[in-house]
Amino acid sequence: MKLKGKVWKFGADIDTDRIIPARYLNTSDPKELAKHCMEDEDPGFSRKVRAGDIIVADKNFGCGSSREHAPIAIKAAGISCIVAKSFARIFYRNAFNMGLPILECSEAADDARTGDILEVDMSTGEIYNVTRKKRYEARPVPPFMQELVSAGGLMKWIKKRGFV
Repeated sequence: MKLKGKVWKFGADIDTDRIIPARYLNTSDPKELAKHCMEDEDPGFSRKVRAGDIIVADKNFGCGSSREHAPIAIKAAGISCIVAKSFARIFYRNAFNMGLPILECSEAADDARTGDILEVDMSTGEIYNVTRKKRYEARPVPPFMQELVSAGGLMKWIKKRGFV
C-alpha cells in the first residue's frame, strides 16, 4: 500500500484526549468525531485537513486512555496514515484494528514539517519526503497488519474471512 499526502506535524505525548476530547465521546459516529479531531491542538484542523494527508508526530503518540474513538476520528478526518517516533501500545493496536496505518520512524518524524509532502510505502517501510528530497526507512508493517488495514479494520477483516 502506497500513500502520499501533506504533513500535519504534532509534538510528543499527544494523548487520546488531545486527539478527540472526552467531551465528544457521547457519540461513536465517525463523521461527528472527525469534526473535532485534534481541535485542542489545532482548532482549525478538521477544516484544513484533506483526504490523504498524513500526521507526523514525535514520541508516544496516542498515550492516555485506550479509547478507540481516537483512531476512528483521525481516519474519518481523512488522514491516510501516521508516522511517529513511537506510539503508545494500546493506540498502536487500536489503529490497526480500526484500519488506520501507522509507521514508526524517528528520522522522518524529526525532519518533516507541516506542509511537506510525504510518500509512504507501508509494505516496504520506505518514507520519502518529496519536499526535502530525503528517504527514510521504517520497519515494514507485518503482512497480517497490512491485511487488517486493507480490509478496513479488524471487524471488516473478520467478516471478510467469514468468521461472523
